Amino acid sequence: MLTQNLGYPRIGSHRELKKICENYWADKTGYKNVLQVGKNIRHENWLMQKEAGIDVIPSNDFSFYDHVLDHSLTFGAIPKRYNEVILKKGNSELDLYFAMARGYQKEGLDVVAMEMTKWFDTNYHYIVPEFYKDQPFKLFSTKIVDEFYEAKQLGIITKPVLIGPVSYLLLGKEKETGFDKIDLIKNLLPVYLDILSRLDALDVEYVQFDEPFLTLDLDEKAKKAYEFVYKEIRKAFPRLKIVLATYFEGLGNNLALATSLPINVLHIDLVRSETQLNDVLSALNEKTTLSLGLVDGRNIWKNDFEKSLSIIDQAVEKLGSDRVWIAPSCSLIHSPVDLTNETNEQDLSSEIKQWLAFAKQKVAETVILKKLATKESPASTLQKLEENKIAIGNRKSSDLIHNQQVKQRVLALKDEDAERLSSFASRKIKQQSLNLPAYATTTIGSFPQTAEVRSWRAKFKNGTYTLDEYNTLIAEETAKAVKWQEEIDLDVLVHGEFERNDMVEYFGELLNGFAFSKNGWVQSYGSRCVKPPITFGDVSRPEAMTVKWTAYAQSLTSKYIKGMLTGPVTILQWSFVRNDQPRSVTCTQIALAIRDEVCDLENAGIKIIQIDEPAIREGLPLRKADWQNYLNWAVKAFKISASGIQDETQIHTHMCYSEFNDIIQNIADMDADVITIETSRSQMELLDAFADFKYPNEIGPGVYDIHSPRVPKREEMVHLLKKAKAVIPSEQLWVNPDCGLKTRGWDETKKALIEMVEAAKEMRKSEAVLTAEQEIN
Repeated sequence: MLTQNLGYPRIGSHRELKKICENYWADKTGYKNVLQVGKNIRHENWLMQKEAGIDVIPSNDFSFYDHVLDHSLTFGAIPKRYNEVILKKGNSELDLYFAMARGYQKEGLDVVAMEMTKWFDTNYHYIVPEFYKDQPFKLFSTKIVDEFYEAKQLGIITKPVLIGPVSYLLLGKEKETGFDKIDLIKNLLPVYLDILSRLDALDVEYVQFDEPFLTLDLDEKAKKAYEFVYKEIRKAFPRLKIVLATYFEGLGNNLALATSLPINVLHIDLVRSETQLNDVLSALNEKTTLSLGLVDGRNIWKNDFEKSLSIIDQAVEKLGSDRVWIAPSCSLIHSPVDLTNETNEQDLSSEIKQWLAFAKQKVAETVILKKLATKESPASTLQKLEENKIAIGNRKSSDLIHNQQVKQRVLALKDEDAERLSSFASRKIKQQSLNLPAYATTTIGSFPQTAEVRSWRAKFKNGTYTLDEYNTLIAEETAKAVKWQEEIDLDVLVHGEFERNDMVEYFGELLNGFAFSKNGWVQSYGSRCVKPPITFGDVSRPEAMTVKWTAYAQSLTSKYIKGMLTGPVTILQWSFVRNDQPRSVTCTQIALAIRDEVCDLENAGIKIIQIDEPAIREGLPLRKADWQNYLNWAVKAFKISASGIQDETQIHTHMCYSEFNDIIQNIADMDADVITIETSRSQMELLDAFADFKYPNEIGPGVYDIHSPRVPKREEMVHLLKKAKAVIPSEQLWVNPDCGLKTRGWDETKKALIEMVEAAKEMRKSEAVLTAEQEIN
């Protein structure tokens, strides 16, 4: 029986990767320093896993930005617009790579970034490969081979991890019509074979191919591509040991396909789909080993050893111990790095901490399970089993978890609690009293959180600043932001959220039922890391959370300040959620807390309130057959949060980096007065779903990409607004950036928003001219 790991966090134990990359982008450090920090992280990860006792250790799971982008660079899938970046004197391969991820705007070059979207149903974002008809591929980067050799020099023979050829193509997007991206498989496969030949020359033993699309609904063409690819790989490398990794869902109707492929090890996710085990055991051929994904790679709860051991025993009884591996359910990039970094009882109590396991602890759990399953357990391992039983039992009986008042409030909900008083058509008439212009301008909510602002929060938390001193600084920063928005003539203002750390963490800190780590960082995209709250118990709101600063900002201006809240589905999705009750119940509890806040904002005179739901699309189950149940409770939760107010109060919501076509009716069912969405990276393509559907409510398609530091020109935004107007009536359109501006700098933010306001004014002028011409005619 062997243990394997599918991937390990690449951010470093103390976010070393984030810090070095951001310094590099700011020209504060050199290229060699970035490479050295990356090397240090890789070595630390490999050595830790070796010392912990993992038998099959991954390589190529490290990335400076995104593992999908790594593959695009490796395969030479580099859009032509980056040719000038490649040729620019002094630019390295890493500069090209970052340009693809973030855009490039310096020394006369202005190149937009590649599109970004969510990695399946996680909160991780990947850079979307771009595909063209008859596209050639070639080996451009040897990162995969280099890192295998690097580990070998340390004395560790790793298992290189590649996204499987079929999944890589399915992750991408056709950038022109007239072909199917899966048809590129014959062009792509030779690059994989080239990589494998180089690894083979270095005596590779195992290679992991991640094929998560085997847990989704596949068409016949994709299924045939799987058969073709692995047959060709096996034919070229008969002795190569292929680990085929599936995760995030069960194999379902792809079981026969997966078990028929000429592979050596099949990995399945038994956390997300425990019920698939019997079917897989029955279908597995006698030459294939089964890797059991038992340790939850996507959540932070301690593994229940007794439950896992019963599953291992079931597999061993059928296959024998030599054909069973033990592993986390998926890559651990979705987990914080190390629970031992949580040393402050005030941040995370020992009672809650005993229930948790971060990535390093999950590696240890994997090894302990093997020792217990093989009955070769020393006394120290048996002691860990007893400690595990105690922790699991304590969690079930803890008084921290249950609040009967919250449970009763959920049970008492009625259908009308999830409905506004009137239809949107009626509300729109009443909301004309807001007197907003055509192409009304606003932002998504947050303004730059500078190092100075973050330092105030740190000094307040460590006692350097008193509460009064801290509040004075936040008030001054808020006042400056309000005044500046007035100066550039934005129509609907925001207070800037300077008092907030993260859009989910901030609310979690103010709600009962949430706990927080101090160092539980997880990569969201690139250098962007988040520290998800831990939802451990029943959720309620002890007091108002946002009214103070929103009302203060409103007192400074005659323009409308938009109240800013995070929606219940997003708080759920972006937290580590308790796994002892249905997610729908936890989401409804959060919705009731947000509903109370919405009502308090309205009572404080706030006329426009935004309830962000960027995560509602990512929460979709991977199998379409399971969608409707999720959408029913997710949409209802949003409506519960938004429906306790008068018709005159305008509700906004925000969604980003989502494909909307397949859930557009459900988005309409949410019945927000205004929805703002990400559309600039896709050049307004995502707006087509709303146009084809004839979306009835108002919509703000993002006119510039905030995930890139480049400042767009006014002409670009006017061009995008004209594209939007071609498919959405102008009276429904708002003008806004793609997303919040928290991670941007003030200089670029100011320049971009000034251009955005002028673009909206230009559209109003052209609209007025058109109206005048029509009246004359």
